[in-house]
Amino acid sequence: MAEEKESTSIPLSQAAEAVDPEDPAKSPPRPSSPTNSTRKACCAVLQSWVSRKFMTGCVVLFPVAITFFITWWFIQFVDGFFSPLYAKLGIDIFGLGFLTSLVFIFMVGIFVSSWVGSTIFWVGEWFIKKMPFVRHIYSASKQVSTAISPDQNTTAFKEVAIIRHPRIGEYAFGFITSTVVLQTDKGDEELCSVYVPTNHLYIGDIFLVNSEEIIRPNLSIREGIEIIVSGGMTMPQVIASMEPMPRISQNIRLNRMT
Repeated sequence: MAEEKESTSIPLSQAAEAVDPEDPAKSPPRPSSPTNSTRKACCAVLQSWVSRKFMTGCVVLFPVAITFFITWWFIQFVDGFFSPLYAKLGIDIFGLGFLTSLVFIFMVGIFVSSWVGSTIFWVGEWFIKKMPFVRHIYSASKQVSTAISPDQNTTAFKEVAIIRHPRIGEYAFGFITSTVVLQTDKGDEELCSVYVPTNHLYIGDIFLVNSEEIIRPNLSIREGIEIIVSGGMTMPQVIASMEPMPRISQNIRLNRMT
């Protein structure tokens, strides 16, 4: 009888491990109550709703904050041209330098439009173009400013164009800069010089495209520049084709060499 009792006895450590209710690995799984499941589902839905609304607020406020930041920086930058002069005179009014700068720019526009102003500006431009490094920066910035200038001339962009490039079925935005007449054995062919920017507006390629193959959208020069600079984010949903505009500039003839 003693041997049977000794064989059926279990050590206390093993018994404690077998019935330990505090060990989640050894305790039997408990069925989740409907209240806990509903609470977890509500928390997940609430967390998803809060994250979506937070991201919506960031998307709405980000362009507004960037716009206000750039506008405020521009006002302070322009105001800094004449504000030190007013500070020496003892006048401390914020925005007065900004208004003075706007009036100064307006007066420069009137002065340059005259014969004397244009002559002085031409002399200053001649000196700038003689400088080794500065002339490249000045030429690139002048091309952009001339393109959006209200006083369109022969060096500005004429029209916004859409050409088939680089493959069939793909199109590229460009600007018509001039027209060329190519003389061949089959007759004269009118070509348009289309400037297609590849790096914003400073660097690009020039293509000679038949004028009949060019699609002329109902976009102004400013709208075309905004589309290219913004990477296509300001692209309108619908673009309609327009009839070709009459060209004022004379065509350049390319004679075929024999």
